[in-house]
Amino acid sequence: MGLTGIQIYKLLPKTNCKECGEPTCLAFAMKLAAGKAELAKCPYVSDEAKEQLSEASAPPIRGITLGTGENAFKIGEEVVLYRHEKTFVNQPGYGILITDTMDDTEVEAKIKRLNEMFFERVGLTLTADFAALKNESGDPSKFESLTQKVMGLTQKALVLISENVDALSAAGKVAKDRRPLLYAATKENADQVGALAKELGVPVAAKANGLDELIELSEKLTSIGLKDIVLDPGNRKLKDLYADLHFHRRAALKDKFKPLGFPFITFPNEMTDDPMKEALYAAIFVAKYAGLIVLSDLDAHRMLPLTVQRLNIYTDPQRPMIMEQGIYEINKPDKSSPVLLTTNFALTYFIVSAEIEASRVPSWLLVMDTEGLSVLTAWSAGKFVADAIAPFVKKSGIEEKVDHRNIIIPGYVAQISGELEEELGGDWKVVLGTREASDIPAFLRTYASKG
Repeated sequence: MGLTGIQIYKLLPKTNCKECGEPTCLAFAMKLAAGKAELAKCPYVSDEAKEQLSEASAPPIRGITLGTGENAFKIGEEVVLYRHEKTFVNQPGYGILITDTMDDTEVEAKIKRLNEMFFERVGLTLTADFAALKNESGDPSKFESLTQKVMGLTQKALVLISENVDALSAAGKVAKDRRPLLYAATKENADQVGALAKELGVPVAAKANGLDELIELSEKLTSIGLKDIVLDPGNRKLKDLYADLHFHRRAALKDKFKPLGFPFITFPNEMTDDPMKEALYAAIFVAKYAGLIVLSDLDAHRMLPLTVQRLNIYTDPQRPMIMEQGIYEINKPDKSSPVLLTTNFALTYFIVSAEIEASRVPSWLLVMDTEGLSVLTAWSAGKFVADAIAPFVKKSGIEEKVDHRNIIIPGYVAQISGELEEELGGDWKVVLGTREASDIPAFLRTYASKG
């Protein structure tokens, strides 16, 4: 049972310093008790209090890291049932299934897709995260060989799947330095697989047939000292699995039920033979509430929407993705190159900059801090208006980079053009740009041709 807000408050320094972001220590204590704040935000809490408060401040769903180095990723640590309540925290990992009955050519092709498939969006690289290796043959030596081969081909994280404890042991010992997930401890082998996971110091998955059995397995694994556990409810029917995941998440967050306070693994690849249905199921599990998602293969036409959906859902709705304010050079501009203006909402920036780049016209792009708002939203909020833009332009340093005084503004804010010219003063001239980003290349080429 976690501590109450008042019990936590008694252990805090009671300075009301506000450095944690809350107005008082009591307010901070209440958020800790509700799992909506982190103890690390208090700079003055004592070591003794940290030890006592660790349980109360820990997320109701444990965070688990798979893989190592640059390819490590964390799942779990969620504190809300719905994204709009605060934010979802750690994105679920996508993985590709590889079995030890596949020939070398197929294995190498799948690993190649895992290594090379990535997409760039708003300055981020979107990709898959792990290889799920399955001991389909039942032969421990073949599974060990597959694990060694895959480790030589990729640095991605690993999930080792086998019903054979000897196979799991052989592959696990080979891969333990990569911090793989052992899948899975079941009602029949929980003692052996649990002992193996503890010996290797790696996470373990619990697979059950039904809620009661899953709770028993979770309690058994934690009782032998294991903390990093992933849960598989066992259902492979969409309706039933969706209900299980929602119930488990609610039990962990709302009821603080510790046996279910772990992330989940799902297998859309086992639920259908239709690749598009598999992608649909994966998309559902991103929203509700998988930590790991195993796919039969990685195809660009399926992975692009899946990775973008994951990014959108796991972006903090209260903190828009933003770019740093400043001057951005596109296509190697010089002193005569046009100057364009936009806001620092990341999606706006990347769409506009991509269209400028596509025009092949050397240009300067001024990005103004509007607290992450898009052009029209920032204008309506009074953050992208003449008396705010003019000081930014003057202080940006653009006047030293160009020998003209023309600035192109988005067509959607044409109404500020006259006032902006007055605010800028001097020889500055405001030029109306396009309303849609897709029209920028043609506009710039025409603009540049007129000198």
